[in-house]
Amino acid sequence: VVEVLKSITNEVVVAANFNCPGQLVISGSIAGVEQACEALKNAGAKRALPLKVGGAFHSPLMEPAREELAKAIEETNFSSPKCPIYQNVVAHAVTEPQEIKQNLIAQLTAPVRWTECVRAMISDGATLFTEVGPGTVLQGLVKKIDSSISAESIA
Repeated sequence: VVEVLKSITNEVVVAANFNCPGQLVISGSIAGVEQACEALKNAGAKRALPLKVGGAFHSPLMEPAREELAKAIEETNFSSPKCPIYQNVVAHAVTEPQEIKQNLIAQLTAPVRWTECVRAMISDGATLFTEVGPGTVLQGLVKKIDSSISAESIA
């Protein structure tokens, strides 16, 4: 997929969400996503379709929003967390407030490394994942990443 995306040079289109093995979400300009969907289908993808979302999240097109967010975050005091925070930008546990800030800023234009993040949590000893809020999408992704792990949701 990444190689196909690199071949599109006239529009912005990038890998945005590494959700689970076999599921990757792309982001970019509308024309770039449309070109990528067509190219991915031609390359043998089972499915490639535009999602109905409100922006080009986790792509370079979010740079203006990233700059605004950076100003707000830099003006905010962060304390050390009581437990490690797994951030999708780096896909490992983070405890330093300054690193947490930088990762929050970076997440607007960087890909979501969900698969790596879940695997890191499992490697660090996580055995139960609880999804809080409506829906069970993340619970389903966790099970696709590692079917031996328990996952539940609380609405």
